[in-house]
Amino acid sequence: MKTMEKFNAQYHKFVAEVDSFLHNHLKGMKRYPKTIFDSIEYSLFAGGKRLRPVLLLASHILLGGNTEESLPLAGALEMIHTYSLIHDDLPSMDNDDFRRGKPTNHKVFGQGMAILTGDALLNLAYETMLDNALVYPEKFEGHIKAINTIARAAGIRGMIGGQVVDLESEGKEIGQSTLEFIHDHKTGSLMLAPLEASIALENPPAEVSNTLVEYGQSLGLAFQVIDDILDVVGEDKTLGKKTGSDKDKNKATYVAEYGLDKSWNIAKNLCNYSMEQMATLGAKGEFLKNLARFIIKRDN
Repeated sequence: MKTMEKFNAQYHKFVAEVDSFLHNHLKGMKRYPKTIFDSIEYSLFAGGKRLRPVLLLASHILLGGNTEESLPLAGALEMIHTYSLIHDDLPSMDNDDFRRGKPTNHKVFGQGMAILTGDALLNLAYETMLDNALVYPEKFEGHIKAINTIARAAGIRGMIGGQVVDLESEGKEIGQSTLEFIHDHKTGSLMLAPLEASIALENPPAEVSNTLVEYGQSLGLAFQVIDDILDVVGEDKTLGKKTGSDKDKNKATYVAEYGLDKSWNIAKNLCNYSMEQMATLGAKGEFLKNLARFIIKRDN
């Protein structure tokens, strides 16, 4: 099997495991009030790459862990990511009508229910991770550290902090440091968090931890730079959402700051650096190395 074929097979296996966990987790709950479960499932199973949970599962296996232990954390990460998208799409934020080719949550269920759905997903994520931590009393401290890592990455020191500066920067001239802060926090923090969570669970040698962190930081920034590029050159049908919105809202992006060509070069260099980091881990780093290659080739 060719390298990328092998990668794709493993990637889809991870995605299937995450989807199965999420379906079974929600299925085991009493579906009342029904509307909130319908709304959660509408957005949670609307598609998507499941990139953050895949990063967690793959890095945990790389460090000698197993997916049974880390699946609840991976599923929780997807809940947090989905909540952030639901709230991002609201009229008071990005005011988007489509997400992943479907009407956004508030277009189907109303703004009030969309807000509650995001809140519900965030709280359910922490319930899920804490319940899982209790299953592993011998590793309880590691699980608490992993949960804290994810909570910090999703909060004011991570994603929310980045979103605040993003909102405040619309229509303004900003410097490179502010642009990097937005991208590192708004997107990068939840790309790095799954790797740091795996590190917390398995406590590997410092050189391995440092390699994973370097990889995650570069990959997270590359992913957002490519997002900026796709908003300019992508197609609505392929992306599943309206393109050109960054320019319409005068958002701070790498394309606005550096232009398309330089932004592509930045993204490629970041992905190449990520691949170099994984190459130092030999065969164990092969999947994550190919994940960086997958991201630079993405068109949605």
